[in-house]
Amino acid sequence: MPRSNHPRRPSRAGRPSTAPRGAGERRDDDGEDFDLERVLAGFARLESAPDGEWRVRQVTTRNAAKDYTCPGCSRTIPPGVAHLVVWADDHLFGEEAGIAERRHWHTHCWRTRRFKYR
Repeated sequence: MPRSNHPRRPSRAGRPSTAPRGAGERRDDDGEDFDLERVLAGFARLESAPDGEWRVRQVTTRNAAKDYTCPGCSRTIPPGVAHLVVWADDHLFGEEAGIAERRHWHTHCWRTRRFKYR
């Protein structure tokens, strides 16, 4: 068996090896890579526009798994294409109704949309 020149990490007393790691602890080399893009894609940002307040969440190519129809151009967004999920933050019937009426948009279609004034 070849000898490793790397020092071994001491075991952590009082914590079993299968316990969840804290925020400041690093993962061993055999663990999954940290993907900042994937983490940030899960958060919805707030956008203000003349037609209201909108929550916008980016869907990465990795997470785009279904066909959707873009309301801006009425074309299909195929699986594997990065796009946006948008819903009204100031929906008349509350947050749950806004989320229920969310739509998938091409990024370009969302940025160049025409505003509907309420």
